[in-house]
Amino acid sequence: MRKSVVESTYRRRHMSARNSSRISLAAIVAAPLLGGVGSLATSGAALAACTGPGAPTTTETRCLTAVIIPGKPLQSYDISWVNPHRAEYYLGDRSNSGIDIIDTRTLTFKRTVGKGLFTGIVLQTNPTTGVVSINNDKSGPDGVVTHGRWLYAGDGNSTLKVFDLDASDASAHKQTVPTGAPADNRVDEMALTTDGEFLLAVNNAAEPLPFATLFAANGDQNHSSVMVLTKITIDPNAFPGTPAIEQPTWDPTTKRFYVSVPILGKPGGCGTATCDGGLLVIDPTTVTMGTMVLGAFNPATNTGALQLSDCGPNGATVGPNDNLLLGCTQANNPSNRSTLVINATTKHFSHVNGIVGSDEVWFNKGDGRYYTGSNRNCAPAGCPAQAAVLGVIDGTSVLIETIPQSSGSHSVAADFKRNLIFVPQNAPAAAFPAGTGGNGDTTPVGAGICGTANDATGTGCIGVFAHYVDGDRDDHDRDDHDH
Repeated sequence: MRKSVVESTYRRRHMSARNSSRISLAAIVAAPLLGGVGSLATSGAALAACTGPGAPTTTETRCLTAVIIPGKPLQSYDISWVNPHRAEYYLGDRSNSGIDIIDTRTLTFKRTVGKGLFTGIVLQTNPTTGVVSINNDKSGPDGVVTHGRWLYAGDGNSTLKVFDLDASDASAHKQTVPTGAPADNRVDEMALTTDGEFLLAVNNAAEPLPFATLFAANGDQNHSSVMVLTKITIDPNAFPGTPAIEQPTWDPTTKRFYVSVPILGKPGGCGTATCDGGLLVIDPTTVTMGTMVLGAFNPATNTGALQLSDCGPNGATVGPNDNLLLGCTQANNPSNRSTLVINATTKHFSHVNGIVGSDEVWFNKGDGRYYTGSNRNCAPAGCPAQAAVLGVIDGTSVLIETIPQSSGSHSVAADFKRNLIFVPQNAPAAAFPAGTGGNGDTTPVGAGICGTANDATGTGCIGVFAHYVDGDRDDHDRDDHDH
């Protein structure tokens, strides 16, 4: 992406906001820090939250508080989502087999929707070593999105579950819609059109070919009637062996879904050599009922699979001026050392240096910044060690800062009305002894953010970070998400 793609006025406005935030942020962060940030969290935090490496005091994005999720400690979770108009944050929590909901006004836990209806954590045993680990392909819930009263969540048995957020726990579950057979594994990340009428969800671990499913969703209606419209795959003749597809996002200007493709085709040596990914562009108005196969990118129709340069992406989100930020990761392309920004219209692109290894990424229009759940960040010169960070990138594609997170932290979402950023933190490794799947935090970072002991009693939490900017934070835009 050329510098001209981003307007200079946008840079000036947010540079001004960034300078003012150094003073203004103290008003919402310093007082809770002095009074014990943990006082805002639900019961369970025995120590003061927002301490240690994950709560630096010199960054523009500050740790504000932590919310403890009742039930089992956070061992495995997937996608985060925020509906600012309902003032709710959602997390696909496999540990508690449901969708956790946090009130983003009071920063308190509200409830877990669909508890027990999902596959939860599914374990697998390595036949050679005997090591027990979590099978992400079959665990659930996974992806989660909302529009109005409707919540959509993917599960590990190739089903989409639909919930009415205006209903009680007992009656909230309205539909379970299969996208294939249970052997097709999890319905993972997903995206909605702005009006909530179309939903695109991906089965990223299906064999032999991953696929996306386009649904007719509920929009603003008061009853649930979700149905499958078509199954979409990447042409295996044009791109043989494509092993997965990941996070989709919707761009209302070009009226296309953009889906990150970690590895587009599978060239020889992939896994030890460079394996570039791609971007699958889908026009929901031109899909055929039943099945649809998309080949190489067609500029005339702005559809198809576009090859990327030096990026194997997991995450995708739409930012200013129809720019897409893609979370490149060396888990897909071992040579990746940066994050990619590509314009949805021109396909001009640039790389953001100093941040890599992202899974979920999110654009927050409240402060004009991207946030990355980078669980594999490493130095540009090499990657001998990888660490989890919250990446902060401004709207002009410049890295602002990185903030340490619990190891494995890969999920992030922001409330644009309140400029709050929500990052789940794994419970300490000591909470998950051998044979239980592991996946705990191997650093003290998560316990410091959560305000819990860094031992077997640790629970994990949702870390809440704040970035204050001047301006109206009561945005009445009807778009439910920035994502």
